[in-house]
This record gives sequence, structure tokens and C-alpha cells, in this order.
Amino acid sequence: MITPLRRRPRNGTNPIRGPLSSGGGFALLAALALAGVGCSAGDDAAEPNPGSSAPVAYAPYVNASTASGTDTAGSPTAYNLAFVISSGGDCAPAWDGVQNVGDTRVTSRIAALTRTGADVRVSFGGAHGDELAAVCDTAEDLAEAYGAALDAAGATRADFDIEGDELADSASVDRRSEAIALLQEERDGLEVTFTLPVMPSGLDEEGVALLESANDHGVEVATVNLMTMNYAESYDGDMGDYALAAARSAHAQLRDVFGQSEAAAWQGMALTPMLGVNDVENETFTLEDAAQVRAFAEAKGVAWVSVWSAFRDRPCAEDAADDPLSDCSGVEQETGEFGKTLAG
Repeated sequence: MITPLRRRPRNGTNPIRGPLSSGGGFALLAALALAGVGCSAGDDAAEPNPGSSAPVAYAPYVNASTASGTDTAGSPTAYNLAFVISSGGDCAPAWDGVQNVGDTRVTSRIAALTRTGADVRVSFGGAHGDELAAVCDTAEDLAEAYGAALDAAGATRADFDIEGDELADSASVDRRSEAIALLQEERDGLEVTFTLPVMPSGLDEEGVALLESANDHGVEVATVNLMTMNYAESYDGDMGDYALAAARSAHAQLRDVFGQSEAAAWQGMALTPMLGVNDVENETFTLEDAAQVRAFAEAKGVAWVSVWSAFRDRPCAEDAADDPLSDCSGVEQETGEFGKTLAG
């Protein structure tokens, strides 16, 4: 069981440590240095594990309605089902905005995934379409929409993948936080993850502000999942090193936002690279990078690792019929090899 990131109270006291030190409120750790870029997997693997002795789980992102032969590579502990967003700009949840959350193709697929012994996590948002918080008028309506999707999937885990314009929309950020807090009041044990873009220097100001909003509204956050991918064209170095630098930088930010110990902040982190060719030119996440991230996660006691996405975990066809950004990895590999490597 993943230990939730404990909220830092806003009244100046900490229930575990007593009064906060002077100036101990939230402060964005801006301009974090890229210390750690260039460290090898072996260096990090040699460090003592400051977190939980529980094994690092593997939970890839999968298509919610269409099965892939690579879904089960690495024997995942859980699956992130992508993505529930607004249907037609209304406060109604739908897979990819078009498929009813109770569609039998989805429910049958979920049943097949859970028969493997894995759990499922419903992922809301993503890079395209309207996240429900942007179109629902009230937190109550939003909580109802989120709940409908969770009920249809039979899920007790929710992932909120917030990026792009909606990450900067403070009104929808606060509405989402309020709605999630309502859901957790209604649903004992609802596990919440936020999936956020990250740079090697850490979360940006908007990502930290989203976590602070969740904190202020009383949301129990189980994990913050870092999208260690798609930085910028100027980042043409080693993607494994960048992923580790991003994790270290964000770790300091999580400790600050949630008032956590070093070990607890690692336990409250997840890492999701984009396998193979990324959306940004010159960025390619290799199998060696995958092994490096897995070793780092084990050394630090990270909660889980993932990948975008399981259905791309195969080599591209030689006839160039495949699109490496949507159908395959674009690198030389065996089918399912990224999943097996990240699963450890």
C-alpha cells in the first residue's frame, strides 16, 4: 500500500513535528541546479534505499478500449487506463471524449486486465481534449463526473494527468482539488495520483501550484507521477540522466510542498518516461535509459514506474507502415522489452 503524501497544515503547525519553523510555509524551489546529471545507474544503485522496502511497482499506460499484445510485458502490478475527458465540451466523462465510460468494450477489457491479478487506475486528462475540470461548473458536478468513470471501471485509483493550458488555469485547478477532496470524503481509500510535466530542473511553477492547491483543499495525494519526457530541443543529452535529474529536483519540491521526510517523498513519487522516440526531436529514451531509471527507482524507494505507452513497446515494421510516435518505439528492440526492463 502506498503511503499518502501527508498534507502540510496551513495554520502554522505540523501534527507530526510540532510548530513549523519560521518561514516554513510554501516556497517554490526555483532554479534548482542540474546536479546529478551524468551520474551512472551504477552510482545510484549503490546508494542505500532511504524509502520503503516494498518492491517498485510497474504500471504502464494502456489504451482503455483496445488490447495490445505488449500490455502484459513485465507483468504489471497495475494499469493506467488512458484517458477520460469531457464528452463534447460537457460535464460528462467519456473515454477519449467519445466513448461512454460504461461501454462494454472498455468494461470487458478491464475485466481481462484484472484477471491477470493487476489493478486498474483511471487516468483523467492527458494532452488532448478538455479535462472535465475545465468544463464542469461546480466541484459537486465535477466530483459526480469523476465518480461515474471510476464506478464504471470498478476502480479505486484515480490519476489526474494535467498539462498544457489546463495546468495554468487556476480556476479549474482549484475546482478539481475541491472535487477530489469531496470524492475522498465519499470514497474511503480512494488513491489519488497527479501526473505532471517535469524538466530536469524539476516541476515548473504551475505544477507546484497545482500540488499546493490540492494540499490546501485537503486532498490526500498518494503519488506525484513525473512525466520524464519531451523537454525541449536543446536537451539533446542522455535521457536517462535527465530523468534522474528531474526526479532529484522534484523530490526536493515535494518535500517542501508536503512537509515530508526524504524517504516519504521518494515513496510518494512515480516516474513515467516515453519509450523510444519522443515527441521532441533529438530525444530518444533507450533500453539502457530504462534500466537506469529502474535501478534508480529501486535505490530510492520510488513507489512505481510507468511508460508511455505499452502499445508502443515493439519495433517498427520495416516497411515504414508504423508511426514511431503512436504505433511503435522507433528504436531497435525486442517486442515488450521496455516493459520487462522497467519492471525489473
